[in-house]
Amino acid sequence: MPDIKYRRNLPHIHPEGYPLFITFRLADSLPTEVLAELKAQRERELNSKPNLSSSERYDIERRFFKDYDNWLDRCASGPRWLEDENIASIVSEKIQSMSGEYFQLFAYCILPNHVHLLIESIIAGRLHHRGKTAKYPVTDVMRLLKGGTARVCNLKLKRSGHFWNHESYDHYIRDERELERITKYILYNPVKAGLVEDWKKWQFTYVNPELGSW
Repeated sequence: MPDIKYRRNLPHIHPEGYPLFITFRLADSLPTEVLAELKAQRERELNSKPNLSSSERYDIERRFFKDYDNWLDRCASGPRWLEDENIASIVSEKIQSMSGEYFQLFAYCILPNHVHLLIESIIAGRLHHRGKTAKYPVTDVMRLLKGGTARVCNLKLKRSGHFWNHESYDHYIRDERELERITKYILYNPVKAGLVEDWKKWQFTYVNPELGSW
């Protein structure tokens, strides 16, 4: 499969054979004006000079994500449905059930309003349909994950409407050093958010034992 590049509101680049760091969030978990300003700032930096180097572009994307995730960690507005153990369990069980069939699971963390996911080896052959997302295996996997949890979570919460924000943030891991850094970021996110003092005490954090001890 060739490398896949496409764009909605955020760019998505999915080279074959690279792990992917994916962050997806609850619907309405960020104020519209905050998200618009974050994206506008990112675009201003990307357009600040012609012919940005790959390292400069990478630094801009890192800053964007840091600000984006810091806003999510604040939980200053919007729903916090994932802090309900029953709701977080639905998402956790779905991720685990898809592991091995659709992807290799490296790590994840479920926060009150968003989820960090680190996976590898998207198995496009498992997706037996010809819909508009069929040529984007990562998009299809997220469709199955988010679609498969949204209905169940809504029923549990006795509500209707969008559960997840439609678009996800994703970033492909370039080397072992970055893999280690992002794994650590995922594990320590509950500590950064002020939810626990020790990441191991956060119930909905997982790391694949093959990545070593943390």
